[in-house]
Amino acid sequence: MFIAKVIGNVWATRKHPGLKNATMLLVKAVDPLDGDKLVGEATLALDGNQGAGVGDTVLIVDEGGSARKILRSPKAPVRTVIAGIVDKVYITGKE
Repeated sequence: MFIAKVIGNVWATRKHPGLKNATMLLVKAVDPLDGDKLVGEATLALDGNQGAGVGDTVLIVDEGGSARKILRSPKAPVRTVIAGIVDKVYITGKE
């Protein structure tokens, strides 16, 4: 699991049937010590019915079995899913 920021939308004219109603978003990891800094490469993640959009800070699950359980689709070809929208993060007494 990691915290990321949604940086874009992804559209597809064709999807696997297991992803039919899923929203695809681009996310980029947030530096755990500096919440304003994004690190690493952008990653494609499916919205697990959370309603996330561009600019939201989200909790990412990056493991296939858990991702399929969140999506309630045991045959979906997915690894990375948005499990929740983050309101606030506290690290060593700082908000």
